[in-house]
Amino acid sequence: MPLLKSTYEPAVLFRNNHFNTAYKTLFSAETINYARERINTNDKDFIDLDFASVDSKTVILALHGLEGSSKSKYIISVLNYLNSQNIDGAALNFRGCGDEDNNKPYSYHSGKTDDVDLAISHLLAKNIYRNIFLLSYSMGGNVALKYMGTFKNMPDEVKGAMAISVPCDLEGSAIKLESFHNILYQNMFMKTLKEKSLLKLHRFPEANLNKNAIKNAITFKDFDNAVTAPLFGYKNAKDYWEKNNSKQFIHEIDKPTLIINALDDSFLSESCYPYSEAENHKKVYLETPKFGGHVGFNSTLFGKDLFWSEKRVFQFINHNIS
Repeated sequence: MPLLKSTYEPAVLFRNNHFNTAYKTLFSAETINYARERINTNDKDFIDLDFASVDSKTVILALHGLEGSSKSKYIISVLNYLNSQNIDGAALNFRGCGDEDNNKPYSYHSGKTDDVDLAISHLLAKNIYRNIFLLSYSMGGNVALKYMGTFKNMPDEVKGAMAISVPCDLEGSAIKLESFHNILYQNMFMKTLKEKSLLKLHRFPEANLNKNAIKNAITFKDFDNAVTAPLFGYKNAKDYWEKNNSKQFIHEIDKPTLIINALDDSFLSESCYPYSEAENHKKVYLETPKFGGHVGFNSTLFGKDLFWSEKRVFQFINHNIS
């Protein structure tokens, strides 16, 4: 498909990518009422789905970013908006990201797609939904794109996917996050990731992780070498990144998929913009607004264009609904 020309034109204030990135997290007071459903997994663990329902035949399965949850402000904002447009929302909390820790030493990673498939099966088993769409952000976007490109014989009810602010190249994004202007973000992620991992090590000493390596981790490479790779059976961080980069799976996607990556997203390296993959694809659309930050896309503090990304999501759903 041709690359899409974006309609996103924010007010001057939101042309600062860091302000755009942080705005909802810092200033949004929006809330939502969820009904939680727990899904038991085959490995004697669980995942939690939080539903915001309006008795629709269409549902969005929302996937949050790294260290997010169904309580992330961008998830709450989009599900509230979609509810107002008569679309149900189901927010997946990746393992260890809800209000309760999961039952295993491992939790989630940027390419773990089996829990997404389980959540979709759960939605299908309700015999309610004619249309299911994946809506994903940041790390969740990488998971969603990998899922769309690797799971064959996908049910007809799954109509497509949207992935916003996606680190399609995990190594490129990890290196970009080491840069000076991203140190604050990297440190915030490292703080919670390390705290969680040390608690896991206390609960599951048999995991045999290197405690000092976890404590001393500064970068994502350090953390993925110390935690992600050994827990999930990868040789090292590079092996994990290479096997889970969603960019390599885009050519296999066979359902309508929209990728929105802002050009000023400080989390994304140049390799995170899959221009050639989308340009020669019949089902994948790539939109690269000049502004937007990382999972930002705020337009104004007040006014009609307050919810640009939420409206863009709804537009895509409406276009592909049956």
